[in-house]
Amino acid sequence: MSEDLYARIRAVKKRHESMLLRKANVVGVGIGLRHCQGEPTGEPVLVVNVTHKVPLAELAPKDRIPRELDGIPVDVQAVGRPHAEQEAGL
Repeated sequence: MSEDLYARIRAVKKRHESMLLRKANVVGVGIGLRHCQGEPTGEPVLVVNVTHKVPLAELAPKDRIPRELDGIPVDVQAVGRPHAEQEAGL
């Protein structure tokens, strides 16, 4: 990923992260690669992590995640519920 593209995605993340985190099931926002059927495609995107995917028709309009933000593609990836791992020996 070029530095210019990374900088553009980082700026979009900064602008929209708090709005995205208020949506139902969203647990994180990051920068990564689009996934299709569980495999990375190589396309740099803004990644929105959700606990689980929900059919669009079942989501309230306010909870729908746009396909792109400010010209940057968005990929929704289901990650379950994140939890902290305890370090060994603690």
